Amino acid sequence: MNKKNVIVLFGGQSSEHSVSLVSATTIIKGINQDKYNIYPVGITQEGRWLYYDAAIEKIATDEWKESGKKALISPDASDQSLLIFEEDRMRKVKVHVIFPALHGLYGEDGTVQGLFELAKIPYVGCGVLSSAVSMDKFYTKIVVDTLGIRQAKFVGVFRRNLETIDGVIENVEKTFDYPVFIKPSNAGSSVGVSKAHDRKELIVGLKEAAKHDRKILVEEFIDGREVECAVLGNENIQSSGVGEILPAAEFYDFDAKYNNAESKTVLNADLPEEVSLRIRRYAARIFEALDGKGFARVDFFVEKNSGEVVFNEINTLPGFTSISMFPMLWAEKGLQLEELVDQLLELALE
Repeated sequence: MNKKNVIVLFGGQSSEHSVSLVSATTIIKGINQDKYNIYPVGITQEGRWLYYDAAIEKIATDEWKESGKKALISPDASDQSLLIFEEDRMRKVKVHVIFPALHGLYGEDGTVQGLFELAKIPYVGCGVLSSAVSMDKFYTKIVVDTLGIRQAKFVGVFRRNLETIDGVIENVEKTFDYPVFIKPSNAGSSVGVSKAHDRKELIVGLKEAAKHDRKILVEEFIDGREVECAVLGNENIQSSGVGEILPAAEFYDFDAKYNNAESKTVLNADLPEEVSLRIRRYAARIFEALDGKGFARVDFFVEKNSGEVVFNEINTLPGFTSISMFPMLWAEKGLQLEELVDQLLELALE
């Protein structure tokens, strides 16, 4: 059997660089080396592309950069090559498929997917449009509004609006009661997200979110349980079971996700069957409406008083860390890591 060459692309210039390193390590370990030759390519936080061919364990510890060789994916569609620069020569490797293990800006937002499209190289995950719209919480809400699925009410704020912040505060306080959530429109892993209980915290939260994006969402507080559902497929979308997040902090921010061992995940949320089915159905509908391909994780709240399902957000390049819900939900359904990674590569090659 002729083995195919797969690039695992990791790192990147976003605030989720470190999470990507861990995801890539997991993905590389899950690739069937009887079927694929693996070419790990990392992007530094400064934007340098490096081919790395040493110990995989050094990716997660960020030591990979020390021995990386300059590398580029050629945008020439007749080429479909990885270009590796070694001392005084350049080596070309035919690329059959790419697995982007990138999270956040310049990896999950359609930008790097555009390069793959130019090069005509198959890749894991959503396309340019789906990635861009899903990464932008503001535009995701516009799409989901057409489905009749409830989501948190929101006010959109631009960074430039903060120059006259009194008007922003007045609009938010006229629309919502405290507490409210403040989120950068384009960021993942809860980077830059905060919960404001009063005007002072709102101002601090807006300024923090503005460091991460020029567009900001201020959302109503939903008093609910945080649940997640994984989806898989191109045309025939499968939904996993429903998992629940039990954050150690007041909400599931970056620190609660990755640094607080008290945060827990439950793989079979204790919900009425009808609610679980609705979440799974909504997850697939939202993925399809956003023109999703390959995989995603869709997050919801189940409101405590009413039991209503409320859409939160979608993640089109979900994490593959030891605490990431996406691979755990599929493992719970019997699809172990190696089979899951293999299926994602096959979906890309379709």
